[in-house]
Amino acid sequence: MSKRFWIIAAVTVIVMFFIGNGLYAKMASKEFKDVIKMDNKAYGEHTKGIVTFTHEKHTKEYAEKYPEFFKKGCGECHHNKEGKPLVNLKKGDEVQNCIDCHKKHGYIKGKEARGLTKKQKLEYYANAIHDNCRDCHRKFNRKMKLKSNEKGAALFSLPRQVRENRSPVNGSLNYGFNRER
Repeated sequence: MSKRFWIIAAVTVIVMFFIGNGLYAKMASKEFKDVIKMDNKAYGEHTKGIVTFTHEKHTKEYAEKYPEFFKKGCGECHHNKEGKPLVNLKKGDEVQNCIDCHKKHGYIKGKEARGLTKKQKLEYYANAIHDNCRDCHRKFNRKMKLKSNEKGAALFSLPRQVRENRSPVNGSLNYGFNRER
């Protein structure tokens, strides 16, 4: 083999090494937002308190304590456009914001919702978010034989005492399975 071949091969290996390291560094440095304030402009006006969702608390603490509720991993909450769980997600992976697919603003219920299919209701951002969280929280409470107003229960609606229990830091609500009553 010629000297030229070995030079080209060496340069190629060096370039691939730097490209690989650059891609790895970029992937490793992705920002992971743990605390998510559920304050989206899809709501014309918020009529209840803004919920602060703690991603890490759900994916680590609750997943370790209650693994039966996290069998699909990230796919318990994150799904594709067909509603199928995204089970291969890892911390830091890019995910779409819910509003990217659930584009209709507001929350549809009562007379407005009559005659609509579940799929049509899920076109509304607020319906999709509430259904996703509420259904999981209800399932948890049923399994644990807890009423929603009992200590240790997962909230799926905001009782008056919780709505009034605002965070002194930012005025948002911060609650989860283990909140105090």
